[in-house]
Amino acid sequence: MKLRFLTRKESNFWLINIAGWSGYFLLMIISASYNRPLTVRIVVWDFLIICCGFSISLLLRQIYHRFNFRTYSFPRLAIFVFLTVLFGYSIWFILDAGLNLIMARPADTLIPINLIGFLDLSLEWGILLFAWSFLYFGIKFWEEWRRQRSAAEQAQLLAQKAQLQTLRYQLNPHFLFNTLNTIRALIEENDKQAKEMITELSEFLRYSLISGNAASVPLSDEIDAIRHYFAIEKKRYEEKLQIRFDVDPLAEDFPVLSFLVHPLVENAIKAGMATSPLPLIIDISAKVTGDTLRIEVCNTGNWRYLAETSTSDDSVNHSGLNNVRQRLENMFPGRHRFEILEKKDGMCVRLEMTRKVHES
Repeated sequence: MKLRFLTRKESNFWLINIAGWSGYFLLMIISASYNRPLTVRIVVWDFLIICCGFSISLLLRQIYHRFNFRTYSFPRLAIFVFLTVLFGYSIWFILDAGLNLIMARPADTLIPINLIGFLDLSLEWGILLFAWSFLYFGIKFWEEWRRQRSAAEQAQLLAQKAQLQTLRYQLNPHFLFNTLNTIRALIEENDKQAKEMITELSEFLRYSLISGNAASVPLSDEIDAIRHYFAIEKKRYEEKLQIRFDVDPLAEDFPVLSFLVHPLVENAIKAGMATSPLPLIIDISAKVTGDTLRIEVCNTGNWRYLAETSTSDDSVNHSGLNNVRQRLENMFPGRHRFEILEKKDGMCVRLEMTRKVHES
């Protein structure tokens, strides 16, 4: 039976927890009936003990819920669980001592309230809380594994979708029309530059096709593709466009999603050319700190142009940014940042990605 006012995970927790403690209560009653005649006092006492244990489990859950177990190694997690269980068991023992005084059990069944009694009960209740904690984190790790597998599958689908959307954007008639017109004009004026532009276009399109088969590529490959793209645009805009790269050598081998940065570059050119004093200046930087890669794409001009002059082409720009966000969320869950920053002389997009330790 599912409680409607609770989420599925919440209702599952309550059902499992109640069922587990109820089963343990039945075991206590059965065990007690083998040792001595079962009385109402014994049943009530065992029930109160179970209520204390149930309450302690809720306390442990609140502590564990606020603990980010994903960032801790197994030894640190084990130490944390041990200390938490010791804390929970101590409270349970104190509650038991209070029940002893309230219920005034006969002397032959009264457990001494001292260190010996503490250690004696720890074999039963401490192990029980350890088992409860093991089951709790077991379920958490299982849910995390399922979530990551689902995210990986969704990321693969998004990557395929992104590849198709990117190719559609890159190979749209405007892009090919402008590029081919520039090449045709260069053939008559400067056949050497025309050949160079054809080579740049060929390399750029080759990366578009090849990178679609890889889950990730080194940042250096992504930067090379952007250089090819800029070389094409530079032929079109000539002195109106200036590009500067500042890529840390340590960042070149960092694995990134293919065509993750490219939509940001296209947005920078589109918005910058419409709003920036010429020449439009675009700065691309990449630096690594520890296991975190930071990429910034900055341009003179104002990105608000895209919102103020919304057209069919601009909507592609917005979908490109949304696609970057979605791909980051699925491939770097909880380990990324996506920011659009307004500067005095322009705008910047900042990406931060932190890889897992085993990916280093």
